Amino acid sequence: MEPEKQSFFSTNFIRFLGGTNTLFTLIALVLLGLVIFIFREVSFIFNPLSVFMKTVVLPVVLALILYYLLRPILRLLEGFRIPRIWGILIIFLGLVGLITLLVVLVFPFLKTQFQNLIMEFPNYFMQLLTDLDAFLRTSYIGDYYTGSSFDIEQLVATLPGNITDTLQNTVTTIISGVTGLISTITSVILSIVIVPFILFYLLKDGEKLPEYFVKLLPPRLRHDTREVLSEADKQLGAYIQGQIIVAFCIGVMIYIGFLIIGMDYALLLGVLAMVTSVVPYLGPAIAITPAAIIALVTSPFMLVKLAIVWTVVQLVEGNLISPQVMGKTMFIHPVTIIFVLLTAGSLFGIAGVILGIPMYALVRVLVSHLYKLFKRRYNRHEPALENKYDYTELN
Repeated sequence: MEPEKQSFFSTNFIRFLGGTNTLFTLIALVLLGLVIFIFREVSFIFNPLSVFMKTVVLPVVLALILYYLLRPILRLLEGFRIPRIWGILIIFLGLVGLITLLVVLVFPFLKTQFQNLIMEFPNYFMQLLTDLDAFLRTSYIGDYYTGSSFDIEQLVATLPGNITDTLQNTVTTIISGVTGLISTITSVILSIVIVPFILFYLLKDGEKLPEYFVKLLPPRLRHDTREVLSEADKQLGAYIQGQIIVAFCIGVMIYIGFLIIGMDYALLLGVLAMVTSVVPYLGPAIAITPAAIIALVTSPFMLVKLAIVWTVVQLVEGNLISPQVMGKTMFIHPVTIIFVLLTAGSLFGIAGVILGIPMYALVRVLVSHLYKLFKRRYNRHEPALENKYDYTELN
């Protein structure tokens, strides 16, 4: 009897990919491409949806960050048998008190330091250029430097005028775009006003939302979806809570260290280090730049003391604080972090730099789970090793 001819869709490779489902998948991809092409041609129809998304994203992101920060506190209060609603009320009252305390005691001092630093920073920068010019003239490349066309003294002389022109141009641009500025400020204020309402409902029902979503799916997809959502929630919570705690510790250590060595604007520089430390690797480089300029202009010995403080802070943070706070739940290779930050920053600007790592963590969770499903499907369709080279069944 002549053996039945094997069709294209019954080969091992195509059966592994899904058999006839492969054909339907390819057709679905072609249709998806056509849909994307059509949407690009009629994108103006979706402008209202784009405006809606831009309006909603900021308050939702802020509320999610606060939700992951405050959820452990809410669980702690519930552990003391305080009802959830009362726990949320206590948290909100505590936030209002903390914000009031910051506005009354800390912000005025920070504002004064910031204004003084803005006024004096051009002088620091010009003094740095002058010292650099004197150093280069007396160094072993002094002959090459003096013979070049670069005149640092002329640059120092024209720098105040350039700064004034830049400020005037900036003011003119702001005045000409005052409508857009007012619109932006209004949207930010509205977002901040909306955040407490979103945060309240997230704290109240946030832990139930994944289960509501899972119930909308077919039963065969619920288990895997529940695993993905649980792991994504764990990754986001670990990252947000860990980064905020680590950034706060860095800011406190920088402030104390700068106070010990007598650095000017210690509190402002500590707050700057705390804020920028939310962005790995790039944040510390941004924070140390103004501190290094101030220290270098003050005295070379101050620069040495700054380097010692910064090294101690980085060692304590890298070897003690981060391993204890972050653990291994968000371990990402430093090279991967750099590539993610560069790519996200190029695509989405500052928002991409800040949100790039948590978004990467979510994508990694999804991809790793899909890979797990892929291996499960592979093991189901691949013959066992002991039978892989057994050809007796073919004879």
